[in-house]
Amino acid sequence: MNEKIIALLHGPDKSGLVAKVSNWIYERGGNIEHADQHIDRAHKIFFQRLQWIPENCPEKEISEFKDFATKTLGMKCDISRQSVKKKIVLMTSQHLHCFCDIVTRQRLGELNCDIACAISNHETSKEFSEKFDIKFHYTPITKDTKNSVEKEHLEIIKNSDADLIVMARYMQILSADFLKKCKVPIINIHHSFLPAFAGAKPYHQAYERGVKIIGATAHYATADLDEGPIIAQNVTTISHRNSIEDLMRKGKDLEKTVLALAVRLHLEKRILSYKNRTVVFD
Repeated sequence: MNEKIIALLHGPDKSGLVAKVSNWIYERGGNIEHADQHIDRAHKIFFQRLQWIPENCPEKEISEFKDFATKTLGMKCDISRQSVKKKIVLMTSQHLHCFCDIVTRQRLGELNCDIACAISNHETSKEFSEKFDIKFHYTPITKDTKNSVEKEHLEIIKNSDADLIVMARYMQILSADFLKKCKVPIINIHHSFLPAFAGAKPYHQAYERGVKIIGATAHYATADLDEGPIIAQNVTTISHRNSIEDLMRKGKDLEKTVLALAVRLHLEKRILSYKNRTVVFD
């Protein structure tokens, strides 16, 4: 299989950017398989995703293209080889539907990654992890032990060489200190259509409010609870006949698909974050 290079570019919009990038790849014998761009006209920012097959050494081309993009075009550039699998760390608590779904999709080849390990403040997911040969870290946490446990988490993440952390219904709030020290992107699934019903028990909030749709939101975790850049969302309808249990059952299906989509988009380098927003190249 031919090696492929994927690049994400963004920076100040200028005339001729698409032509310059395309010509650079063409002049080196590369074959562009995918190219998509977007301009945020309000902020005058250019975004582009490129995927191409290089003619020569991929590593050399990656280095040269990054220099070209940053020094010549003045763009920020995230670039890598498609064949290099990312390592993810799964964090979960007692609800296992998202955790099991991500593991299953990874094993079926739907997600191009390796699962480095699982971290949980409950032992609920231990048996499932062991069945799939996933290293399991049981780290119970209380208000008094939060700081020390988060230090343990940072050490686990560092030792695992993780490229991404997935909060598969990890029902703990990550501290600002943890988020500052953790140099790895974190994707969280929230069981509501944000910004509605942020925080705890969103299905209960939705039931009390009498809404006619509920949703799920996958977003990057930031120090502001449930306010990070949104990656993917979906909704389903409900009615006055639905109980809180019905909302939770319907919501679980949404949570699984929305989280899996967000993880896949991230792994395939289809997301650019800026100003607490995202550009998603589908």
